[in-house]
Amino acid sequence: MSQLLFCEINYTLVGDYYIPNIALPEENRPIGRWGRLHRDYLEQHHPIRFNDLVLSGQLWTYLADLNEQAQERLSLIVEQMKASEGVTEKLKAADQMAWVGAMNSIRNRAEEIVKSELIYK
Repeated sequence: MSQLLFCEINYTLVGDYYIPNIALPEENRPIGRWGRLHRDYLEQHHPIRFNDLVLSGQLWTYLADLNEQAQERLSLIVEQMKASEGVTEKLKAADQMAWVGAMNSIRNRAEEIVKSELIYK
């Protein structure tokens, strides 16, 4: 068996065929909801980039990083919207249904912002 280096991927000659030596990275972090959404987006709309990440073994790490960034950004946006719209614990104690409605609205808008800024880009 001989080996060939081409495009940063090692290949092993097996019979008449070169088989790529692809190993999964040692990544243990979950990719989460945001990572799965972005993976599907990349696979459908940017297949070359997706394949490059897969073949280089960086896809899982890339998606885990993106998931963490999206979670942090979502939390920040939600907190900023709560502060600007006056959605407080005082409102929660006074009128729970109004608080739930306001929080659902804030969360939905914040998720759309994260999707447009990080996921579908």
